[in-house]
Amino acid sequence: MSQVFRLFLFIASCFLQGSSLWGKVYQANGIKIGEVTQDSAIVWTRLTRNPSANTNGEKFPKVSKEAVQIPRGKKLGDMEGAVPGTKGKVKITWSTKGEKTTHSGWLPVDPEKDHTRKVEIINLLPGKSYKIKVESQSLEGVPGQTIRGKFRTAPAPDQQSAIKFVVTTCQDYPRKDTPKGHQIYPRMLELDPDFFVHTGDIEYYDKPQPWANNQTLARFKWNRLYGLPYLSYFHTQVGSYFMKDDHDTTSNDSWPGVDFVDLTWEQGKELFVEQFPICKKNYRTIRWGKDLQIWLVEGRDFRSPNTIKDGPGKSIWGKEQKEWFFRTFRESDATFRILISPTPVVGPDRASKNDNHANRGFKHEGDQIRKFIASQKNAFVICGDRHWQYVSIDQETGLKEFSCGSASDLHASGWRDQKVLPEHTYLKVQGGFLYIEIKRENNQPVLLARHHDVKGKTSHLDKNPAQ
Repeated sequence: MSQVFRLFLFIASCFLQGSSLWGKVYQANGIKIGEVTQDSAIVWTRLTRNPSANTNGEKFPKVSKEAVQIPRGKKLGDMEGAVPGTKGKVKITWSTKGEKTTHSGWLPVDPEKDHTRKVEIINLLPGKSYKIKVESQSLEGVPGQTIRGKFRTAPAPDQQSAIKFVVTTCQDYPRKDTPKGHQIYPRMLELDPDFFVHTGDIEYYDKPQPWANNQTLARFKWNRLYGLPYLSYFHTQVGSYFMKDDHDTTSNDSWPGVDFVDLTWEQGKELFVEQFPICKKNYRTIRWGKDLQIWLVEGRDFRSPNTIKDGPGKSIWGKEQKEWFFRTFRESDATFRILISPTPVVGPDRASKNDNHANRGFKHEGDQIRKFIASQKNAFVICGDRHWQYVSIDQETGLKEFSCGSASDLHASGWRDQKVLPEHTYLKVQGGFLYIEIKRENNQPVLLARHHDVKGKTSHLDKNPAQ
């Protein structure tokens, strides 16, 4: 075999494997900055073959979930929204005013994990604004795309500081409301939040075009979603906390062991860890200064099957997580304490549902949680999962819950504006987001909860002075 032919085979192999031999590498999915605390954060990125998604690609056919999703003669990279990954290296640099600039050094992305890389950055200072730069290069050293971003660390527990954050739920690529993505993202940035929370159902594996009926198509759907400019840019500008629910684990109302065609439950769990800047143990609490502490819980990994009889042994959170929540929530001295749950705790919910603490199927544990949180001062619940916005007060305990609503009007459904129940103090079937502001008025802490529509207009204000 001649040297020329060997070189040809090497080049062809590199090309087929997505190598960057022919030029620079890109970060078309942007970066995500997550799990921000007083002194640490996790930075996520993914290297891509092209600078942007394939917006003019072939559309997926309407077929059954067991069918082949890619038309004959086409490859996955030919499809609309495709963002193929590639090999290479990344270097993360961070700095804050008055402090020495720090960097990670050059680190390879992992082709076995969708060409992604996560780096935990530590020894940060509380209550500071940090600039971040993520550089890239090919394996051969060709400089690639650089992304610049920023985030804020949480203030120290004894630091009195105003805090602003935004929350949303339930989004996917087909129900975006502009070609660039969900329009709530630039609207949320206009509020300059300290952090963002996505409560889950970030993407829907069990919705068609394509059905994510295997690991490859599940990754495709993540890449396609975060190839949208509004979403990818947003996450360069604010720290985020990501939670998962049923549709972004495997399928609707799922519990451990429930697969979706060839996408297994374990693959679904691992894919979420792969695609986001999170830790494997996906429940945590974060203190944001003197006046705020949040708890983010895991609602799928430890739950009992929905189908078994309710009682003391049936749980959504599992024994370990529930004990952790009750203990840490009780011990906290933050002025305001907020449970952020992927599913409702108060509701009310539809009678046909049986998947959350507001439903009859998990009433025993729901009663425990509602009674406990209501017994604590200045304690509230924010929930996702429901495709409508509401503020409700549990009639038995007085616990107040804010439902943030879906990310677009196209996704809003499941209730009627006319169906106002005694629990409701606000109800609107619309997309949008929830904006929480913790501040001091006349030196007294107050929590302001504003529901916004998809264009950013305030739909409702709920004011809660500290008791």
